Amino acid sequence: MEPSPDTKDWTWTLTRRCDQCGLSAGEIDAAAFAERSFVAAEEWVQILRSSPAVSARPQPDVWSPLEYGAHVRDVYRLFDARLAQMLSEDTPTFTNWNQDETAIKERYGEQDPEVVADELEAAAQRFVARIQSLTPDQYGRRGIRSDGAEFTVTTFLQYFLHDVIHHLWDVTGQQDAAASLALE
Repeated sequence: MEPSPDTKDWTWTLTRRCDQCGLSAGEIDAAAFAERSFVAAEEWVQILRSSPAVSARPQPDVWSPLEYGAHVRDVYRLFDARLAQMLSEDTPTFTNWNQDETAIKERYGEQDPEVVADELEAAAQRFVARIQSLTPDQYGRRGIRSDGAEFTVTTFLQYFLHDVIHHLWDVTGQQDAAASLALE
């Protein structure tokens, strides 16, 4: 049994706190983007490398930590490509990405967790380096999602952080775990 497709528009997380994961994405300052992205990736790598039940679904219709980890790896890759597009094109419109279709096609649940961890870590390093290279004038650059939702680089990175941190909550049940890790 596959999980039900997620058809929600999560852009509301830019204007209010997510009751589930606890993140107030719209309040994350640009100075924290790189570190928060790195810390969230490291948490995912740890889950993929050390969870004894990494490939087990907690329920038949809920992704396993491995499936979430493969999705998060692809989110880092996708957001890196889209950020590059926002920086090189004027107000690009992003092609649609069907995350549920990708999960089935790429067989997320059958992938090797060590490989996914290595790939996620590499994708995060590339993405974090791109974030670190941003100049203040680039944060206002815009991009449009295929459904018409418009982002600036700032809101795009806030939205990204909600995605990867929310999925940490999906797996661990810890609210905004990356925030507490970043403060250590």
